Amino acid sequence: MSTRASDRQASRGTSARAACGGGGRSAAPWIAGVLDTPRGPVPRVRTRLGARDRLGAAAARWAIGRMRYRVPAGLYAVGAPGSGAPVLVSANYKMSFDHLRRALEGRDAWILVLDTRGINVWCAAGKGTFGTDELVSRVGRSGLAAIVAHRLLVVPQLGAPGLSAHLVLRRCGFRVLFGPVRARDLPAYLDAGMRATEAMRRVRFGLADRIALIPVEIATGARPFLAGAAALMLLAGFGRGGYSLARVVDTGLPAAGLFLGVFLASAILGPMLLPWLPGRAFSLKGAALGLLLLPPLAAAAATRAPLLEPRLQAAAWALLVPAIASFTVMNFTGATTYTSLSGVLSEMRIAVPAQAAAALIGLVLWMAGLFAAAGG
Repeated sequence: MSTRASDRQASRGTSARAACGGGGRSAAPWIAGVLDTPRGPVPRVRTRLGARDRLGAAAARWAIGRMRYRVPAGLYAVGAPGSGAPVLVSANYKMSFDHLRRALEGRDAWILVLDTRGINVWCAAGKGTFGTDELVSRVGRSGLAAIVAHRLLVVPQLGAPGLSAHLVLRRCGFRVLFGPVRARDLPAYLDAGMRATEAMRRVRFGLADRIALIPVEIATGARPFLAGAAALMLLAGFGRGGYSLARVVDTGLPAAGLFLGVFLASAILGPMLLPWLPGRAFSLKGAALGLLLLPPLAAAAATRAPLLEPRLQAAAWALLVPAIASFTVMNFTGATTYTSLSGVLSEMRIAVPAQAAAALIGLVLWMAGLFAAAGG
């Protein structure tokens, strides 16, 4: 055996041991032993998700350990696949992997997991980690050509932007077939001889899909908004009579609450109302949502912070609320199928300076209201 072949064999054995809990560690709960192949042992995965799988997914939805929620890249077996079993390609983001293995219950198949740095298929395709080089490399490192008799790889349709099928064929001899958008359609796709219907090709981003992404949007966006709320509280202490801790409580605390309220309302209502908010750009959709939120929030601001000069306060929040909502909803572009990378970058070049300018002017007006107030 050549040195290169020996290294590949050792690599496969190490991957299998890692997935199966080698080295004295307890086995991963989603592994059900190993399957011997001509190129060494391959971990066999369970198709039913357990409590730990569901708990891990729930934590990842809230961005808890999100970038560590991954499985080792490599080849896996579902059921008892032989040389003619289909090979399905996935990312090593565990939620993507879990959706795929659950869809294959009662079937025999191979799963080839690419190292996408713990990113899902669609996002990894855009970032380049779910790409031609990684797929070709993973086919070679897994020894797939010696394990299966056919030369077909079923790749998720959302992975298409990252792959050049003709280069994959030229470089490793495997032909890429783009499967359905959703893993749950795979059984019907396989039963139809790997032919996708029009419905399988259609990308849908319905209400349930959008709501599922709200927790991670809140969790990842909360830190700068919490810092902004704290800054408002500290700034509220300034006024004509010098710095006052009473103003921090009486004026700063309500302002911080309103600031965070705009963020939370935008992070929740923005995804829910996305198709119905006017405009194509997400920044415009967010600004429109901010204008809808403005009347009740402005009324709350006047009630909660009576020491501020009312006209300056109204003008301040009229700028701050749409700016905050616009920025929050624009951040949702990274979680949707509505946008493209080039479109997002183009939008941000225009929207971010406008949002920053509106927020800065709003803040200046709010601060001016502190010094103009009769009780200031």
